[in-house]
Amino acid sequence: MSVNKVILIGNVGKDPDVRYIENNVCVANFTLATTERGYTTQNGVQIPDKTEWHNIVAWRGLAEVAEKYVRKGTQLYIEGKIRTRSWEDQNKIRRYTTEIYVDNMELLGRRDSQSASAPAPQAAPAQAQPTGYQAQANPGFAPTSGNSGDDDLPF
Repeated sequence: MSVNKVILIGNVGKDPDVRYIENNVCVANFTLATTERGYTTQNGVQIPDKTEWHNIVAWRGLAEVAEKYVRKGTQLYIEGKIRTRSWEDQNKIRRYTTEIYVDNMELLGRRDSQSASAPAPQAAPAQAQPTGYQAQANPGFAPTSGNSGDDDLPF
């Protein structure tokens, strides 16, 4: 068994690059920054912030949501898969890139000053989801409403 699952919360580094390819399929590419905060050790050594940049790829309905609502500075929650691809550049050198293919995306807010005048939506509209995709609000967990003692928890 194997698992390829990525969960990221970070800030968009640039406005999405949105393209429509064959059969009017939408694809959006953008970068997302995640930062581990720096700290000071017990003996006074300063450890600086460490920022990682991730290449994000969203398809179909999620790409359309990114086109409408995602801008540089938007804070996002992303769930997806890691994909690595390669190509040969003009000088016949083999190049590689690692990307995050989005399965689920939620808009959390914005870092810039526009957030007070035009807040971003809290979740992607249901009609923007790809055909056949049904978002689950509480996947894998017992219902949250009511205090039913009839759950399947082993403890």
